[in-house]
Amino acid sequence: MWWMGWRNLGWSVLLLCQFCLCQAPARPRSAEPANQVYRNPDSGFCYTIPFGWVERTKEMASDDPDARKPHSKLLLAIFERPPQAPNSDINPTVVIASEPISAYQGLKSAADYFAPLAEVASSHGMRLEGGPYQVVINNRRLARGDFTKQMNRRTVRQSTLVLLDRNSVLSFTFIAEDEEHVNSLIAQLRLGPCGRA
Repeated sequence: MWWMGWRNLGWSVLLLCQFCLCQAPARPRSAEPANQVYRNPDSGFCYTIPFGWVERTKEMASDDPDARKPHSKLLLAIFERPPQAPNSDINPTVVIASEPISAYQGLKSAADYFAPLAEVASSHGMRLEGGPYQVVINNRRLARGDFTKQMNRRTVRQSTLVLLDRNSVLSFTFIAEDEEHVNSLIAQLRLGPCGRA
């Protein structure tokens, strides 16, 4: 089937679930603070990192053997608090990844990406609410899918936006405790030229 390529980027959802919903051992990290704005001129977007959030892009990428393959790339992984911090609450998270369209045989639209994504997410207890639908950010059309999971008598919400950009699939994943918080995280994404801070 065309979606069998999902295994190539399934790591991002798997790692995302591990880092935001589970405890992990502490890792040494650089004393440098995360940049306030992440810019990706190659793909034409930027993301304003909320004040005080921590970046774990390098740690998450180095934990996954698939991340070393040239076909997939973790671009940004940020968390409201360190993933290893002891806390039973949901840790709001943003993960941005890229991979070639060729990793998905028969992928024709951004909405098609949600078949393999829903399969991976369901193996971790996340359920796709309805189907993917179209959203517009800065005059660019993206597909959006909303997922939920019950955890400790609370609902975890995940929204993933998908954009087909030239030969790449860009996925923007946002996790928080409610839809309002998820939407506030999405509002920090800008597609198109990003000015210098």
